[in-house]
Amino acid sequence: MGTKAAMGTKAAMGTKAGAVRPNPASYKIIGAAMKVHSALGAGLLESAYEKALCHQLTKIGLQFRRQVPIPIELSDATVATGFKADFIIENCVVVEVKSVEKLLPVHRTQLLSYLKLTKLPLGLILNFNVAHMREGIHRYINAPESEL
Repeated sequence: MGTKAAMGTKAAMGTKAGAVRPNPASYKIIGAAMKVHSALGAGLLESAYEKALCHQLTKIGLQFRRQVPIPIELSDATVATGFKADFIIENCVVVEVKSVEKLLPVHRTQLLSYLKLTKLPLGLILNFNVAHMREGIHRYINAPESEL
């Protein structure tokens, strides 16, 4: 489970009975990110945090896809698939992993675009290049709070 190519059946169920909802999923994702940050600290490349987060997400049983192509659809045609979300977790949360000194407006815009294109309700930017992980967590919603 948790590979680039496949997502488990639980995540494919979307919002059906038994599926993890966005808020509980984000709580677990943030906990996993905090464990990774506690173990590795700041200053590594994004790819190191991404691989460590994969391990931690698998360990806690969350279903995910990694480096997920995000198609851009206009009317009845797909015009591009040049964008990739770092993670889509439980088919309800988009996660972007960063290791930057400072988040820029473009990082937020990127995540908001991914949420719009995927029609998923919740997104997280996890910036691991911080002294305390709580400073690197940024949450964005794309749905009414009642749906989370």
